[in-house]
Amino acid sequence: MLRLCYVVAVSLPFIAYYICKAHYIERHGGNFSEERRYRMARRCIRIMMRHGRIVTESTGQEYLPEEGGYVMYSNHQGKFDTLGIMISHPKPCTIVMDYNRSQLPIVDAFIDLVNGKRLNKSDMKSQVKTILEIADEVKKGRRYIVFPEGGYNHNKNDLQDFLPGSFKCATRVKAPIVPVAIIDSYKPFGINSLRKVKTQVHFLPPIFFEEYSGMTTLQIAELVKDRIAEEIHTRLSRCTA
Repeated sequence: MLRLCYVVAVSLPFIAYYICKAHYIERHGGNFSEERRYRMARRCIRIMMRHGRIVTESTGQEYLPEEGGYVMYSNHQGKFDTLGIMISHPKPCTIVMDYNRSQLPIVDAFIDLVNGKRLNKSDMKSQVKTILEIADEVKKGRRYIVFPEGGYNHNKNDLQDFLPGSFKCATRVKAPIVPVAIIDSYKPFGINSLRKVKTQVHFLPPIFFEEYSGMTTLQIAELVKDRIAEEIHTRLSRCTA
């Protein structure tokens, strides 16, 4: 939390500018392509990372499908997770976020900038509608980040249960599922320190429809969780060896 407060304080002029810019883009969305929006979002992330002394190491970009939409499913550790994935993902992508968490001023503007989706967990009808909208956009070629654990309180590098329903965004349109393993992503805004910190983002080989076609969403959730858990265990074992 100390780093977050420091970054906000130091970056206040930039934050004010980009919030105003994001609101302008929201009002004139037709004049701004997804690529242009994404470039601006990544500039914001780079400024924040520089001021916060945050470095992200990433691998596996070669596994990302070249064409068409897909859904990335990542473990969830903290407020930096989305930023770490986006700064590591070269092509435009966006995020599905809990409605209540998305209402914070800076977060709200960022979600609008990248045309993200807000998921209202207290309204089942709204949830179904949002999932159908995401699936339709993925079918048309958009790329989404989803955190199937739902929350991140005290997760650190441990994994919680993955919610099967979150995989319907991909399975409904037979889209590729890309597991993403993040490591130490809780540290930037989860520990009270201003020391330089490094996080990791690892894109794993995609799971195509042909592989998961006969599986239930519960089985898919376990498969994705196991692959992410294995990657995290392997990476951390190397660090301690």
